[in-house]
Amino acid sequence: MLDALRFEWTRLRTLRSTYWLIGIGLLCAAGIAVILGFAARDEPLGNEILSVAINGGASFGIPFLAVFLAIIGIFATGHEYRHGTIQPTLTALPQRSRLIAAKILVVATTTVVVTVVSMLINVGVVLAFWGEAPGLFESPLDEALLGYLVYTLIYAMTGLGLGLLFRGVPSALVVIFLMPLIIESVIMGLAFIPAMDWLVPVVKFLPFTAGAQLMAVGPADMGPGAPDFDLFSRWGGGAVFAIFAALIISAAWTLFKRRDA
Repeated sequence: MLDALRFEWTRLRTLRSTYWLIGIGLLCAAGIAVILGFAARDEPLGNEILSVAINGGASFGIPFLAVFLAIIGIFATGHEYRHGTIQPTLTALPQRSRLIAAKILVVATTTVVVTVVSMLINVGVVLAFWGEAPGLFESPLDEALLGYLVYTLIYAMTGLGLGLLFRGVPSALVVIFLMPLIIESVIMGLAFIPAMDWLVPVVKFLPFTAGAQLMAVGPADMGPGAPDFDLFSRWGGGAVFAIFAALIISAAWTLFKRRDA
């Protein structure tokens, strides 16, 4: 197992794409905090503003850091299939389960470290603009920030599972962007139409929508006239997202052990 971990760590840190993706992710998350600081620096610093600033807009728009870390997860196996290095890798490390476990551990550790660094950077941005960060270690903000860490981790694991499942990069990238940004948004939009109200109970089971509840600092406000989606609680929504990621990884892991390469 140690050989597999050393191999995967060496592979990850010697790819230029790793540094580019982490750097751009940190920059985008910090950029959201800076933009918010300029736009709302004269407003009271409530939980909603503070949460959005520290998670880099993940709870209000595109989760930039989570997306870039998910791409690193996709590259963990997708790159090897894309460049034909998976066969020599399996020759050197024939225990396939150990190899996948090593990839999961390395990507998960990298995700946790980078996410914590990003939150610390964004806390610094908040302090630079407001001079304080009230309620940072109090409920519900502390739970929302922990939820953001869990959300980003599950997002990255989903990317890793998709890269292994599709044995490549393009298809996994399409799914990781298409599903949360288009498919789930379309389903939620259709649920607002009275004739499509049968979709309302489905919305809370959409994995990325449910996962976003991990970062909530209050009840979801869908606007006037919105149907009652009865979304799961923070950790209930997180469980739906985690089960989705686990199913993808389990299917990919099983197929990886049965396929020729």
